[in-house]
Amino acid sequence: MSPAVPVLAPLAARYVDWLRLPAAATSNTDDEDPQLVRAMPLVMRIERADPPSRTPLLEAAAAAALAVCLDPRAEPGGEWHEAVATWVNGRIRKIARRARGAHWTAVESLPGVTATVDGASVRALLPGLVSRTPREVSRLQISGTEVPADSPGDPPPGRAVVWLNPSVELTVGKAAAQVGHATMILAAALPSADLAAWRDARWRTCVRVASAGRWVEVSRAADSGERGLVLVRDAGFTEVDPGTVTCAAQWRVT
Repeated sequence: MSPAVPVLAPLAARYVDWLRLPAAATSNTDDEDPQLVRAMPLVMRIERADPPSRTPLLEAAAAAALAVCLDPRAEPGGEWHEAVATWVNGRIRKIARRARGAHWTAVESLPGVTATVDGASVRALLPGLVSRTPREVSRLQISGTEVPADSPGDPPPGRAVVWLNPSVELTVGKAAAQVGHATMILAAALPSADLAAWRDARWRTCVRVASAGRWVEVSRAADSGERGLVLVRDAGFTEVDPGTVTCAAQWRVT
């Protein structure tokens, strides 16, 4: 890959080798100091009285995570660059939490980007040390993020799509992290013209659970190196086994 954005260069450089690793190797953290583990907090707005549906919430997460990485402040010389670049150089962990009411208002004051899709909002915060997570974030619950299921139908042509693996069950919080990984990896794979078009669309991305047939198609195409199609292989820290391919991202589905 030859990334159009310097901050994503490390992610692009290791993507191919990472897919070929044995499953156990994807979760090897023997060389990590727990005090130095970094993650991007994804805060999902889930109000008790009017919770969002699953699909728009995941689409907001997909857009917000990428928007932080490709924000002008994350470019070399920008105020966010060191935080984003240091994180991308390691494991691109994300931790999803839920917020409502005053807690959501407090999170909005922290450095990050909010994406809203069909009334569903997710704020991706500047990645940093988990051991130094701001109090406004650490007090938020990780569990209890389930929201109403929906049936969004086929994605419209010409849109970037994240296809969720139909054989893997994920909570909405875990899925939010995975689709955020997917858009980052896809952006690292795209040339500058495609990335500019995606930016103009404010990183809008469709998220769909793939049919069994579609999943076979995209998996084979990604394995063969088809341009604009990438896979997300999870390290297996939570919910799934190490090496599980949780989703695929496809540029401009037809």
